[in-house]
Amino acid sequence: MDKTFKIGLLRETKTPPDKRVAIPPAQAKELKEMFPEVEVVAQPSQLRCYADSEYIDAGIALQEDVSDCDLLIGVKEVKIEALLPGKSYLFFAHVAKKQPHNRKLIQAMADRGITLLDHEYLTNPKGERLVAFGHWAGVVGAYNGLIAYGKRTGQFELPRAKDCHDYQEVVSLLRKIKLQSARILITGGGRVASGALEIFRTLGVREVEPEEYLTQQFNEPVMCRLDPWHYAQRKDGRPFDWQHWLTNPMDHLSTFIPYTKVTDLFVACHFWDFRSPIFFRKEDMADPNFSIKVIADVSCDIPGPIPSTLRATTIADPFYDYSIEQDNEVPAFSGEKNVTMMTIDNLPGELPRDASEFFGKIMVNTVVPHFLGNDEEGVMERATILKDGKLTELYSYLQNYLEGKE
Repeated sequence: MDKTFKIGLLRETKTPPDKRVAIPPAQAKELKEMFPEVEVVAQPSQLRCYADSEYIDAGIALQEDVSDCDLLIGVKEVKIEALLPGKSYLFFAHVAKKQPHNRKLIQAMADRGITLLDHEYLTNPKGERLVAFGHWAGVVGAYNGLIAYGKRTGQFELPRAKDCHDYQEVVSLLRKIKLQSARILITGGGRVASGALEIFRTLGVREVEPEEYLTQQFNEPVMCRLDPWHYAQRKDGRPFDWQHWLTNPMDHLSTFIPYTKVTDLFVACHFWDFRSPIFFRKEDMADPNFSIKVIADVSCDIPGPIPSTLRATTIADPFYDYSIEQDNEVPAFSGEKNVTMMTIDNLPGELPRDASEFFGKIMVNTVVPHFLGNDEEGVMERATILKDGKLTELYSYLQNYLEGKE
């Protein structure tokens, strides 16, 4: 590269504010050391989890006006009034699935000739995502589930993750509590589930297989993780086939009900296709044998496979109770017959420093090099939704959405 490539780290402008950053101070310094042709600056911010002084100490200049940057990187959507014409942006845009609430955002970016890249679509040639906060969603989701379970049962109290300095403080708190004979169920097998499992392993909870979980009694806390073949079966009676599940989820029936009768805390970390069978119905929750007291729905699909997930909650107000008798939301922890729900949809924001460091390492080592090279693997190309205000070929299906026709 002949000239300096300048990266601007944006101040987050979305409401409610997000404290995470795409590249923390230490990673920004590392980036400059790895690539001498790269300059990094940061917009001043009173909200992010790293103080402005931490960037200055790392040798990263603060710069309010970032119009001279080649690439502007943030975490969440940029407010329309803050968009700079003709610039290149990288953030979680939430437009590629035709999200109605962000139609005006993509329209404004198109009108201003902006190039938009989306973190979510930074993938390797196999289609696997390169950057994601999923692991930390699982960590915080499971921890919040424990907070609710401790309060429901009176076994223990835990402070919120958002009030801890970092994950190490969370771990130290977990090691001080004693979890009695709880039965914990986790759905999913990816990054999110791995984060949830990490929390319970910190507590020393024993992991058991699904058949054992369903048929045996335990005098200690146990957890069980389910893959789709554990909670779904084909309608035609043929053996479960992973590829058939991915392409034809509607051809399956739920076999989840037995787990609802032996579970105390359910942490939902699965990926769910809207064509898949739901896990259980509201009528199933009215069964006297339904034993789940707390559901930490990290996946938070609405509507989705968990009928008591009525809405997304917030970091500020994380819990509500679902009244099985009234079929509606009631105040959290307001009745023994209720199911306590945790449905925050931006969980990594509770541990912003850890989540940002995790994310930043991937950005520096895996993503930025593609910007600086020839993008031979097409990483940037696959993530580019708009190029100079025009939809790229890969995202041409968004044309009617962009024009307000659908």
